[in-house]
Amino acid sequence: MQKKQFILLVGFCIGFVTVSVAQHTRYAIKNGIGIIGGLTQFDITTDNFKTKSGSGFTGGMIATVDIPHKWYTVSYGLQFSQNNLEITGRPTLATITQVPVDYKLMAVQATFLFHLKLLSDHLTLDVGPQLQYNGQLELENDNQRNFVIQGYDNLFAENISGISQFNANGVIGASAGIGNFRLRATYSYGFTNILGKLNDNDFNLNNGDRFEGHQNMLAFMLMITF
Repeated sequence: MQKKQFILLVGFCIGFVTVSVAQHTRYAIKNGIGIIGGLTQFDITTDNFKTKSGSGFTGGMIATVDIPHKWYTVSYGLQFSQNNLEITGRPTLATITQVPVDYKLMAVQATFLFHLKLLSDHLTLDVGPQLQYNGQLELENDNQRNFVIQGYDNLFAENISGISQFNANGVIGASAGIGNFRLRATYSYGFTNILGKLNDNDFNLNNGDRFEGHQNMLAFMLMITF
Protein backbone atom coordinates (compact mmCIF):
# COMPACT_ATOMS: atom_id res chain seq x y z
CA MET A 1 0.00 0.00 0.00
CA GLN A 2 2.85 2.37 0.91
CA LYS A 3 4.52 1.67 -2.46
CA LYS A 4 1.30 2.57 -4.30
CA GLN A 5 1.02 5.84 -2.34
CA PHE A 6 4.63 6.66 -3.11
CA ILE A 7 4.21 5.95 -6.85
CA LEU A 8 1.05 8.09 -7.01
CA LEU A 9 2.78 10.98 -5.22
CA VAL A 10 5.83 10.82 -7.51
CA GLY A 11 3.58 10.75 -10.58
CA PHE A 12 1.64 13.77 -9.31
CA CYS A 13 4.82 15.69 -8.51
CA ILE A 14 6.41 14.95 -11.89
CA GLY A 15 3.33 16.46 -13.49
CA PHE A 16 3.55 19.32 -11.02
CA VAL A 17 7.03 20.34 -12.17
CA THR A 18 6.29 20.10 -15.89
CA VAL A 19 7.03 23.47 -17.42
CA SER A 20 4.15 25.26 -19.05
CA VAL A 21 4.47 28.08 -21.57
CA ALA A 22 2.45 31.17 -20.80
CA GLN A 23 2.53 34.66 -22.23
CA HIS A 24 0.82 37.69 -20.76
CA THR A 25 -0.80 40.06 -23.22
CA ARG A 26 1.53 42.87 -22.11
CA TYR A 27 4.50 41.28 -20.32
CA ALA A 28 6.74 38.41 -21.35
CA ILE A 29 6.73 35.62 -18.76
CA LYS A 30 10.01 33.73 -18.77
CA ASN A 31 9.71 30.06 -17.93
CA GLY A 32 12.62 27.76 -17.29
CA ILE A 33 13.57 24.39 -15.93
CA GLY A 34 16.55 23.37 -13.87
CA ILE A 35 18.27 20.74 -11.80
CA ILE A 36 19.31 21.12 -8.19
CA GLY A 37 21.53 19.13 -5.87
CA GLY A 38 23.45 19.50 -2.65
CA LEU A 39 23.97 18.53 0.98
CA THR A 40 21.57 18.42 3.92
CA GLN A 41 21.70 18.51 7.70
CA PHE A 42 18.66 16.84 9.27
CA ASP A 43 17.26 16.57 12.80
CA ILE A 44 14.01 15.98 14.67
CA THR A 45 13.25 18.38 17.52
CA THR A 46 11.58 16.39 20.28
CA ASP A 47 11.46 16.01 24.06
CA ASN A 48 10.97 12.26 23.73
CA PHE A 49 14.43 11.34 22.47
CA LYS A 50 17.98 12.64 22.60
CA THR A 51 18.89 13.23 18.96
CA LYS A 52 21.88 14.42 16.98
CA SER A 53 21.61 15.81 13.46
CA GLY A 54 23.21 13.97 10.58
CA SER A 55 24.32 14.91 7.10
CA GLY A 56 22.75 13.71 3.86
CA PHE A 57 22.13 14.72 0.28
CA THR A 58 19.34 15.99 -1.95
CA GLY A 59 18.63 16.43 -5.65
CA GLY A 60 15.76 17.10 -7.99
CA MET A 61 14.14 19.26 -10.66
CA ILE A 62 12.58 22.70 -10.52
CA ALA A 63 10.52 24.92 -12.80
CA THR A 64 10.91 28.70 -12.62
CA VAL A 65 8.50 31.46 -13.61
CA ASP A 66 9.99 34.96 -13.93
CA ILE A 67 7.71 37.98 -14.43
CA PRO A 68 10.10 40.87 -15.13
CA HIS A 69 7.87 43.73 -13.90
CA LYS A 70 7.11 42.03 -10.56
CA TRP A 71 9.19 42.27 -7.38
CA TYR A 72 9.16 38.51 -7.02
CA THR A 73 9.47 35.31 -9.02
CA VAL A 74 8.15 31.83 -8.25
CA SER A 75 9.42 28.30 -8.60
CA TYR A 76 8.03 24.88 -7.94
CA GLY A 77 9.75 21.56 -7.95
CA LEU A 78 10.31 18.04 -6.80
CA GLN A 79 13.33 16.93 -4.83
CA PHE A 80 14.47 13.68 -3.27
CA SER A 81 16.64 13.46 -0.17
CA GLN A 82 18.38 10.91 1.97
CA ASN A 83 18.94 12.11 5.51
CA ASN A 84 20.69 10.67 8.54
CA LEU A 85 19.92 10.99 12.23
CA GLU A 86 21.29 9.67 15.53
CA ILE A 87 19.09 8.78 18.50
CA THR A 88 20.72 7.84 21.79
CA GLY A 89 20.20 4.32 23.09
CA ARG A 90 21.70 1.56 25.24
CA PRO A 91 22.77 -1.93 24.10
CA THR A 92 20.71 -3.54 26.89
CA LEU A 93 18.47 -2.44 29.73
CA ALA A 94 21.13 -3.49 32.24
CA THR A 95 23.86 -1.28 30.76
CA ILE A 96 24.31 2.43 31.41
CA THR A 97 26.59 3.04 28.43
CA GLN A 98 24.92 5.38 25.94
CA VAL A 99 25.57 4.85 22.24
CA PRO A 100 24.22 6.48 19.08
CA VAL A 101 21.64 4.49 17.13
CA ASP A 102 21.93 5.47 13.47
CA TYR A 103 18.86 5.93 11.27
CA LYS A 104 18.32 7.10 7.71
CA LEU A 105 15.22 8.68 6.22
CA MET A 106 14.31 8.82 2.53
CA ALA A 107 11.90 11.57 1.47
CA VAL A 108 10.38 13.18 -1.60
CA GLN A 109 9.30 16.82 -1.31
CA ALA A 110 7.12 19.01 -3.52
CA THR A 111 8.00 22.68 -2.93
CA PHE A 112 6.45 25.97 -4.05
CA LEU A 113 8.55 29.08 -3.37
CA PHE A 114 8.20 32.82 -3.75
CA HIS A 115 11.53 34.55 -4.44
CA LEU A 116 11.56 38.16 -3.26
CA LYS A 117 14.04 40.17 -5.32
CA LEU A 118 16.55 41.85 -2.99
CA LEU A 119 19.13 42.60 -5.67
CA SER A 120 17.32 42.11 -8.96
CA ASP A 121 17.51 38.41 -9.86
CA HIS A 122 20.99 38.04 -8.39
CA LEU A 123 19.90 37.80 -4.73
CA THR A 124 16.49 36.66 -3.52
CA LEU A 125 14.76 35.79 -0.26
CA ASP A 126 12.91 32.51 -0.68
CA VAL A 127 9.82 31.42 1.26
CA GLY A 128 6.98 28.96 0.73
CA PRO A 129 5.23 25.69 1.65
CA GLN A 130 6.44 22.15 1.13
CA LEU A 131 4.61 18.82 1.08
CA GLN A 132 6.59 15.72 1.99
CA TYR A 133 6.21 11.97 1.72
CA ASN A 134 8.88 10.05 3.57
CA GLY A 135 9.64 6.44 4.32
CA GLN A 136 10.12 4.94 7.74
CA LEU A 137 13.14 5.56 9.92
CA GLU A 138 15.49 2.80 8.76
CA LEU A 139 18.18 1.44 11.03
CA GLU A 140 21.62 1.71 9.45
CA ASN A 141 22.78 -1.28 11.50
CA ASP A 142 20.28 -4.10 11.89
CA ASN A 143 22.23 -5.34 14.91
CA GLN A 144 20.97 -2.30 16.84
CA ARG A 145 17.27 -3.11 16.46
CA ASN A 146 17.00 -4.36 20.06
CA PHE A 147 18.88 -1.45 21.60
CA VAL A 148 16.86 0.33 24.30
CA ILE A 149 16.02 3.97 23.54
CA GLN A 150 17.49 6.28 26.18
CA GLY A 151 14.91 7.45 28.72
CA TYR A 152 12.77 4.31 28.40
CA ASP A 153 12.84 0.77 29.79
CA ASN A 154 10.88 -1.11 27.14
CA LEU A 155 11.11 0.97 23.98
CA PHE A 156 13.48 -0.51 21.44
CA ALA A 157 15.22 0.99 18.42
CA GLU A 158 13.07 -0.94 15.95
CA ASN A 159 9.84 0.26 17.63
CA ILE A 160 10.22 3.89 16.54
CA SER A 161 10.66 3.22 12.81
CA GLY A 162 6.98 3.69 11.93
CA ILE A 163 6.79 7.48 11.93
CA SER A 164 4.22 9.61 10.11
CA GLN A 165 4.87 9.52 6.37
CA PHE A 166 2.89 12.53 5.11
CA ASN A 167 4.11 15.86 6.47
CA ALA A 168 3.80 19.58 5.73
CA ASN A 169 6.78 21.92 6.09
CA GLY A 170 7.55 25.60 5.78
CA VAL A 171 10.67 26.71 3.91
CA ILE A 172 12.73 29.89 4.15
CA GLY A 173 16.08 30.62 2.54
CA ALA A 174 18.09 32.68 0.10
CA SER A 175 19.43 32.27 -3.43
CA ALA A 176 22.33 34.06 -5.08
CA GLY A 177 23.94 33.76 -8.49
CA ILE A 178 24.49 35.03 -11.99
CA GLY A 179 23.04 33.70 -15.20
CA ASN A 180 22.17 30.02 -15.17
CA PHE A 181 24.06 29.21 -11.97
CA ARG A 182 22.73 29.86 -8.51
CA LEU A 183 23.55 28.85 -4.93
CA ARG A 184 20.64 28.24 -2.61
CA ALA A 185 20.47 27.73 1.14
CA THR A 186 17.16 26.75 2.75
CA TYR A 187 15.81 25.85 6.17
CA SER A 188 12.67 23.74 6.36
CA TYR A 189 10.63 23.16 9.51
CA GLY A 190 7.93 20.54 9.94
CA PHE A 191 4.57 21.97 10.97
CA THR A 192 3.13 18.48 11.43
CA ASN A 193 4.09 15.94 14.10
CA ILE A 194 6.42 13.54 12.32
CA LEU A 195 6.33 11.20 15.34
CA GLY A 196 2.54 11.29 15.57
CA LYS A 197 1.97 7.82 14.13
CA LEU A 198 3.95 6.28 16.99
CA ASN A 199 1.05 7.23 19.27
CA ASP A 200 -1.11 4.64 17.49
CA ASN A 201 0.97 1.86 19.05
CA ASP A 202 0.77 0.47 22.55
CA PHE A 203 4.36 0.29 23.77
CA ASN A 204 3.31 -0.16 27.42
CA LEU A 205 5.39 2.81 28.47
CA ASN A 206 5.58 3.35 32.20
CA ASN A 207 5.52 7.13 31.91
CA GLY A 208 2.64 7.25 29.42
CA ASP A 209 4.51 9.64 27.13
CA ARG A 210 2.96 10.85 23.93
CA PHE A 211 5.35 11.28 21.04
CA GLU A 212 5.77 14.64 19.39
CA GLY A 213 8.54 15.86 17.12
CA HIS A 214 9.09 18.29 14.29
CA GLN A 215 11.70 17.81 11.63
CA ASN A 216 14.11 20.52 10.60
CA MET A 217 16.49 20.41 7.69
CA LEU A 218 19.21 22.69 6.36
CA ALA A 219 20.06 22.32 2.69
CA PHE A 220 22.91 23.87 0.72
CA MET A 221 22.42 23.41 -3.01
CA LEU A 222 23.69 24.33 -6.46
CA MET A 223 21.00 25.09 -9.03
CA ILE A 224 21.53 25.09 -12.79
CA THR A 225 18.70 26.44 -14.96
CA PHE A 226 18.14 26.10 -18.71
